[in-house]
Amino acid sequence: MTNILDDIVSHKLKEIELSKEKYSLDYLHEMIKKRKSALNFAGSLMGNFVRVIAEVKQHSPSKGLLIENFNPLKLAEIYHNNGAAAISVLTDQKYFKGTLNDMLLVSEYVNEFSLPIIRKDFILDPYQVYEARAYGADAILLIVSILDINELTDLLNLAKKFWMQCVVEVHNENELDIALRAGAEIIGINNRDLTSFATDISTTFQLAKLIPENKIIISESGIKTKDDITKLKSVGVNAVLVGESLVTSKNPANKLRELSCQE
Repeated sequence: MTNILDDIVSHKLKEIELSKEKYSLDYLHEMIKKRKSALNFAGSLMGNFVRVIAEVKQHSPSKGLLIENFNPLKLAEIYHNNGAAAISVLTDQKYFKGTLNDMLLVSEYVNEFSLPIIRKDFILDPYQVYEARAYGADAILLIVSILDINELTDLLNLAKKFWMQCVVEVHNENELDIALRAGAEIIGINNRDLTSFATDISTTFQLAKLIPENKIIISESGIKTKDDITKLKSVGVNAVLVGESLVTSKNPANKLRELSCQE
């Protein structure tokens, strides 16, 4: 864990402490009480074709601004109407220009359609799990490379208390072993190296064959075409997380339909 990821984690820890000073756990609990029960994220990814988790993403540390006139609600509407199985919302502010309010807006819109939301962020502290549920997340992303197995297990167990599911993200065999030992049910294979932000879809092909059949597999990053999805299906992938290919497309609706429509 070096370079940009070190910077992200260092800043995130400071950000968490500031959030704790601003909003107490009691405040978040009151918000949670107003939420409907979390939707079944895992259930939305099951079926006989590869599901698409469409991402609400404005900015990338490696590529900068991805979309002009960013409107999370407009993207959510496009995603809902064109075949998304779930929606991922970036909530990291410094590096991805996302916010918890983006997720809240999206959640309040798509919840009535039973379309689940996952909070995508660098989750390091139990406080962020409370935040996620308070702002409408049905699931959260947990990144093995920034957590030890005890932290990972504790966060998994806390999420269960709110009926939220977790995508446990791995990048290599060692991280996959940690995820499985911690009891992860949904494994996200990130094709992007978070230390360099280079992307290589072959990471999924290498790791998917090592995952037990009773787990849900998500391939993340670098998925651009229907052919990519066909190849990923052949190694047991249940879903793909697609962000940049959608938000940088001239027609995100058509692009999502292309990726979602599989024979």
